[in-house]
Amino acid sequence: MLNRYFSQSVRSEQKLFEDIIIESLKIYGQDVYYLPRDIVNENTIFGDDVPSRFNSSYKLEMYIENIEGFDGEGDLFTRFGVEIRDEATFIVARQRWKNTVSRYDNEITGDRPREGDLIYLPLTNKLFQINHVEHEQPFYQLSNLPTYKMRCQLFEYNDEDLDTGIKDIDNIEINHGYTYILTLSGTSQYITIGETVSQSIGGGVTMSGEVSKWSDSDQKLHLVHVGANDGKYHQFITGTNVTITGEPDRLADSSFNVSAVTEINKISENEQNTEFSTFSADFLDFTEDNPFGDPENN
Repeated sequence: MLNRYFSQSVRSEQKLFEDIIIESLKIYGQDVYYLPRDIVNENTIFGDDVPSRFNSSYKLEMYIENIEGFDGEGDLFTRFGVEIRDEATFIVARQRWKNTVSRYDNEITGDRPREGDLIYLPLTNKLFQINHVEHEQPFYQLSNLPTYKMRCQLFEYNDEDLDTGIKDIDNIEINHGYTYILTLSGTSQYITIGETVSQSIGGGVTMSGEVSKWSDSDQKLHLVHVGANDGKYHQFITGTNVTITGEPDRLADSSFNVSAVTEINKISENEQNTEFSTFSADFLDFTEDNPFGDPENN
């Protein structure tokens, strides 16, 4: 039987232990942004949500457990290009997490960090996706669990919607998202980033997208996060007006004709297939019957 005069769960000692951890994280940690994931259209069979949305961010101090560099496989050279498979472990104090969740402007729905959410590390300008949240390390010291430990891997952008209010994060969508370029006719109207563009293409289907860039010199409108209201793949069409909905006091439901449509797949720009294809032509001798092995005797 335990000695009843001694206890490991004294609340004052637990509180002191939590305060020391919080202070240590503020000294040795890094300021990061936590991005909760919004489920837009969940696949009930596979439990996945391809068009995820991240439209809020919360600044927290977290400790990076990796002291000698990121874990994982690092830079990996494959037949499909270069893959960077960095991994990191972030530690956050439970009390600081609870205080963040209790904010009046909070959009975090879970009582703990969730798998699939993102962490932006300004130190390296990288986004990490949470793969697993460990909630029992350290294991019940003073009969208490003061921290969450999040094992993360480098986030691979796949046309998700990023509207966090943090410029460096939102620029990921602008610079790497699948982009439609609409050439408009007969307008010199100044259009700002973030406005909504829609076009009725017939059959009750409406295309819509978000303005990422407007070039008034050639009247080219760059759109990201494009989709149709029926959830199927469609394209913008020429010869039909698009409606641009902006700020009520500046631009309200203005319509312009589309003279040309171009698509740019920026997601594939880092695969480096072109470079590898050019390089392979220098050392593979296709004049031989078998350029990948020993040539046959003639």
